[in-house]
Amino acid sequence: MVDVIKEDQVLDCSGMLCPMPVVKTSKAIKELQSGQILKMIATDPGAPPDMEAWSRQTGNELLRSMQEDGKFVFFFRKK
Repeated sequence: MVDVIKEDQVLDCSGMLCPMPVVKTSKAIKELQSGQILKMIATDPGAPPDMEAWSRQTGNELLRSMQEDGKFVFFFRKK
């Protein structure tokens, strides 16, 4: 059984190319409280390595990343 992650906010970056998913994610996570979870959806094939690097650089925890219906889905916990 997969743990269900309950997001506090959803950000859909479908159709956006680098660097927009990173820029939009940075902006969205600033609006959250510490510990809240952001779900980000992207279609850019470069999103997985970009978002992993962004997570390391910012300290916001990447809880899960997966592919779903041809899209990349990420769950981040605000530090």
